Amino acid sequence: MRIRGPFGIALVILAIAVSSIAGAFGFEALGYAPCELCLKERIPYYAAIPFAGLAVLLAARGSKTFLRAALCILALIFAGSAIFGAYHAGVEWGFWPGPLECSGPLARAASVNDFLKQLQTVKLTRCDAPTLRILGLSLAGWNAVVSAGLAALAVAGARSRG
Repeated sequence: MRIRGPFGIALVILAIAVSSIAGAFGFEALGYAPCELCLKERIPYYAAIPFAGLAVLLAARGSKTFLRAALCILALIFAGSAIFGAYHAGVEWGFWPGPLECSGPLARAASVNDFLKQLQTVKLTRCDAPTLRILGLSLAGWNAVVSAGLAALAVAGARSRG
């Protein structure tokens, strides 16, 4: 199936962005708790969904200048998302350290009472330990791949003459 013109490109970007967020919520509902970096990886999608909707609307109305601007913004959002997803995947693979708050050493309790208190209050999903891999990639890795594809698609739409 071939995507035709900026309208089709904008519609595909919108559908994939909405599906990605829905999928993230679905995995969370199935018990796969997101880490701090996973939650931050959703932010570009939250920003991109309205821009993608705007791009669909602008493409439908034939407003090429503003459509091109919206697609350029989408390309930048998803390029940043791809970089952040690759960073998180690198943390999971141990290529570089992640943030201390979700991948650093756990604080040692001074006493048994402090330890019991930590057990009751601290819930941490580690950023350096993926809870799920699909075809060898974690969800962070898939985010990098999908975001890079969406960035490329947005660039193609912005460069399109259609």
